[in-house]
Amino acid sequence: MSLWKQINLQDANSFLMENMIQFHDYAMIMIVMILMFIMYSGVYLLMNKTYNKYMINHHMIEIIWIILPMLILLILALPSLKLLYLTDSTNSPNLTIKVIGHQWYWSYEYNDLNKLNFDSFMIKESNDTNHFRLLDVDNRMIIPNNYQIRLNVSSTDVIHSFTVPSLGFKIDAVPGRINQINLKTIRSGL
Repeated sequence: MSLWKQINLQDANSFLMENMIQFHDYAMIMIVMILMFIMYSGVYLLMNKTYNKYMINHHMIEIIWIILPMLILLILALPSLKLLYLTDSTNSPNLTIKVIGHQWYWSYEYNDLNKLNFDSFMIKESNDTNHFRLLDVDNRMIIPNNYQIRLNVSSTDVIHSFTVPSLGFKIDAVPGRINQINLKTIRSGL
């Protein structure tokens, strides 16, 4: 759950989110290294008195300017493609949950569990400190731990967004279309 003044990502509750956090850290290291190199080069060029700013004609520098960004993008693209593959990988699910977005609430249908279905409404704002402000609902969707789960997400009226940041997914609920996502939790929690 997100806390006040939290800068980093939520604690991961799935294998996919753990990989996303690792990719985020990897990309941030690359960005900081590039930023430090640019700052060093800028300070060096400003402080160096023997360097002629108006006579720059060097083909090797131009080749490096082309090759180096291509290599950096390739280094970032490979782990990103791995994550993209992991999000779309389908295993045989142990449980299928149908999630339907309505104008002010969500409906959940557990077809594998004797056709269990219920609606989930947001709790009105109160001064209680034991509720998550604007995030708590009266009936929570409960998923088992260490089970391969498939969510079929759709909508009845307009486009909605169904997301659980700690599980590392965000999927659109579009009327007339069923979007699917697979997930597996690695620990219990809200």
